[in-house]
Amino acid sequence: MEIKRYNQKDEKGWVRCRTLSFLDTAYFDNVLREKETYENPSLELVAVIDDRVVGLIDIEYELEAGTICSRGKGIGGMIWHIAVNPDYQRRGIGTKLLNEAEKIAKEIGLDYFEAWTRDDEWVNKWYESNNFKVVESYLHVFIEGSEKLTDVLKTKIGGLHPVQAFAHYVGDEKEKVKRTFERVHECFCYDKQLS
Repeated sequence: MEIKRYNQKDEKGWVRCRTLSFLDTAYFDNVLREKETYENPSLELVAVIDDRVVGLIDIEYELEAGTICSRGKGIGGMIWHIAVNPDYQRRGIGTKLLNEAEKIAKEIGLDYFEAWTRDDEWVNKWYESNNFKVVESYLHVFIEGSEKLTDVLKTKIGGLHPVQAFAHYVGDEKEKVKRTFERVHECFCYDKQLS
């Protein structure tokens, strides 16, 4: 296996790897058709076996504290994507990508990583086993028509009938919201100090 910097010719493999890796997670419907680009500097690595992208990590990082990340101390890097193709999971590829990213991050002067993820137990255990700490959480709420969406959303446009919505809940009644809607995920913020 080779871990290398992402380049444009890896895009198709990157998209496939990310899509396949997210299928069995709470992010199953968060499908991208092309790789994201970043406004700020980024650290983008891929793991390759036999010319196939089997893992990836994308980290957009700050030049000024607090411009991308929101929780740590110093200059941070936001992990936007970390994924391993399901056919290659449980081989330490994600950890190897993270370790290489940490090495490079320290060389360029980053103080910490921040990452957000939903409530997949195995994903959260991976972050915790790699010395990330939970610092905050809120809810991702999916609201469907059968859940009386009109009780939640109002529109001023005649003839417009919302059939689904995605919302963030940051209030103090998380358990009530979880009981009210069919699909709710807790979204956790992790950070890891690099020094």
